[in-house]
Amino acid sequence: MPKTDVSLETIYALDDPKKYKVILHNDHYTSMDFVIHVLTSIFHKNAMEAQEIMLQIHEKGKGTCGIYTYEIAQTKVAQVSRLAKQNGFPLLATMEEE
Repeated sequence: MPKTDVSLETIYALDDPKKYKVILHNDHYTSMDFVIHVLTSIFHKNAMEAQEIMLQIHEKGKGTCGIYTYEIAQTKVAQVSRLAKQNGFPLLATMEEE
């Protein structure tokens, strides 16, 4: 059997997945304590980070909670919506491409 020396080189260009910001929006009904609860339980923020984000939401009308891939951001938005509804709050979470 003859020996053949074959060298194959394939180059794959993989782009990083797009990232999406999850944003909480201020309203006049959701309590600050509940927003902090959402930030600590869903977004795994520590107490100080949660306080800072909550104040940003309160003062500026919205605040970024985290930056994730599409599927994770979508899941976080759904989790916020479900938890807010279960607790009787109209807290709105949205996502936008970074």
